[in-house]
Amino acid sequence: MLEIIYQDEHYVAINKPSGLLVHRSFLDKRETQFAMQMLRDQLGQHVFPVHRLDRPTSGVLLFALSSEAARDMNQVFIEGDIQKRYLALVRGHSKDKVFVDKPLKEQLDKIADKFADQDKAPQEAQTLVRCLHKASLDIPFGKYPSIRYSLVECFPKTGRKHQIRRHLNHLSTPIIGDVNHGDNKHNHFFRDHFGLQRLMLFATELKFLHPYTKQPILIRAKLGEEMLDICRQLGWPSTQKDYQ
Repeated sequence: MLEIIYQDEHYVAINKPSGLLVHRSFLDKRETQFAMQMLRDQLGQHVFPVHRLDRPTSGVLLFALSSEAARDMNQVFIEGDIQKRYLALVRGHSKDKVFVDKPLKEQLDKIADKFADQDKAPQEAQTLVRCLHKASLDIPFGKYPSIRYSLVECFPKTGRKHQIRRHLNHLSTPIIGDVNHGDNKHNHFFRDHFGLQRLMLFATELKFLHPYTKQPILIRAKLGEEMLDICRQLGWPSTQKDYQ
């Protein structure tokens, strides 16, 4: 059963687990479970996705309970009247604060985007990154005498595909567990040392003005005990309220 973290007469939000697809895709024909269908069955009514999370990312995922509510929330996203907050565990020691303003070329799938414009110009992409915690483990790694990690919070100002993952890799602090834009040697070390194999990216908050009530809405998703245990091992605060 999915964890519902917000619900009113128009919208419902879940804390999506890592590894769960948002909806059915012909690119993943073997998959049998999807957040949209699971939530539909759980609520006993149709739901309409208004944004998406990458399959390996966990956290706040918002759905509308009608096509009209979906249309109106989509407009909120289009106009940028929404704030998204992510937490990411990254390789290395991050800068305390950095604003990444780096256009990204759209990543096209060979099958799904077969007829798309292959020469489309890079799109504007901006992410604010702030470092919350740093850690060093006295374990030699390659040519370095220790291994370093940082926990950063990210506020994307645009919504490009894999934006946070690509921007953090651009800063030379790739997300642990990122097999497409990360450092696989560090990914393997992290899996072997901490026993957790997933993308360490968490959609922790979604903040917006409700399209109908005009009230400010803040939806939060918990990090989960596995991540909090890793924070504990790295000497960082290790309760959910520490990261709200």
